Amino acid sequence: MPRHPDADLAQVLTVAQTRAAEAALIAAGTGEDALMQIAGHGAGEYVRRIAAGRVVTVLCGPGNNGGDGYVIAQHLAANGNPVKVLAAMEPVTQAAWNARNLFTGHVVGPEGATEGGDVLVDCLFGSGLTRPLAPETLALLQQQAAKHRHVIAIDLPSGVESDSGVALNPGLPHNDLTVSLGAWKHAHFAMPACASLGALRLVDIGLGAMPGAARILERPRMVAPAPDAHKYRRGLLGIVVGDMPGAAIMAAEAAQRAGAGYVRLLAQDPGWRAGNPVPPELVVTLGGVDDPRMAALLVGPGLGRGDAARALLADLLAQGRPTVIDADALMLLGPDLALPPIAVLTPHEGEMAALEHAFGSAGTGLRRERALALAALSRAVVVLKGPDTVIAAPDGRLVVGPRASSWLSVAGTGDVLAGTIASRLAVHPDPVQAAGEGLWLHGRAAALAGAAFTASGLAHAIRDAMATAIAV
Repeated sequence: MPRHPDADLAQVLTVAQTRAAEAALIAAGTGEDALMQIAGHGAGEYVRRIAAGRVVTVLCGPGNNGGDGYVIAQHLAANGNPVKVLAAMEPVTQAAWNARNLFTGHVVGPEGATEGGDVLVDCLFGSGLTRPLAPETLALLQQQAAKHRHVIAIDLPSGVESDSGVALNPGLPHNDLTVSLGAWKHAHFAMPACASLGALRLVDIGLGAMPGAARILERPRMVAPAPDAHKYRRGLLGIVVGDMPGAAIMAAEAAQRAGAGYVRLLAQDPGWRAGNPVPPELVVTLGGVDDPRMAALLVGPGLGRGDAARALLADLLAQGRPTVIDADALMLLGPDLALPPIAVLTPHEGEMAALEHAFGSAGTGLRRERALALAALSRAVVVLKGPDTVIAAPDGRLVVGPRASSWLSVAGTGDVLAGTIASRLAVHPDPVQAAGEGLWLHGRAAALAGAAFTASGLAHAIRDAMATAIAV
């Protein structure tokens, strides 16, 4: 389908925001039945292409998600694809009844659910579901999923809570494809739901931009250096070497491939090289943290957690430079250490809990809510890492990362992410943009590195990831 000229397809909406956006569209003159036809035909085309002439079963529920199912079924039938409709319940909304009446094929109830097929389309319940499926409904869904080779969920899989990504029932089927209608929902990118959604596609129905909506992380459009660029103009990044130098070296390997013009390892101990081979292209400076040309700093990977490390961290933060704070440094932060005006915190779950304690955050609610709360209290950009990473800004902006490759679950990949974000921050001083660019490059590098890569392999793949993000 062609893109609606006023649509915003990068936003990630809550249930309330989705309803408000749909209401605005209806108020502007697009009727509910017309919206259902647009959504159903768009989703139906995805189903048709995947079915490729094979038998499709559309499992319809009582609400508007079921209505979408009847439109999908009619679209398939009109295009010559074998389709049968299984109505788990009778429609309860006028729009769903209207869609059912327009379907010219045969509809059977749960008692007719005897045969299987090739493709099952789950249109039981959509994004408004807040309570578990009834036992008989869950059993019907599970039985039909087991009888079909492929399962496609429309908007969201039935039994998933849209705003949280929580599975409201145990034993929900795995999906090969989920087709979102109108806008992305938080469950499309939040664990545990996102692990079972399969591929993701979006049908544009013309929803406009909603104030305060989260954004999906999109491919950045980075530009090549200026014709007269030199290493300092491109950005000098200092990476502090601590008790475990290997982590800083790994971060530097990634940073060198993410766009910074000059990456320096800033060592405090002249004897640190013993047993720590450094790639010949990496520059090592003893001290050097006060170089006025330093565009950004990275502190934390392998820093250590002793008194000396905390004193060094305090000195670095007091300089007020744009700084990425990772790993050990996150565990050393406290209310007595003022963060610089431009700072990016990159915690995993354990480090997040320590930061919430340090900054007096309640640590309750959804991951995105916790990240936003910490960002507001710390006045720093927070990259809450995990298979469902989010980026939260102090001003309330939220960027939602796509689900990460499970191959990233190997030691050292966090150092690679920190170095990549810091490299981007050295290129320009926008912390939200740098965090987004770094996260995208990290995920893209994982895809390019394939299976069972090491952190070093991931760091080297950052260069190829950069090549796919350079604007031409």
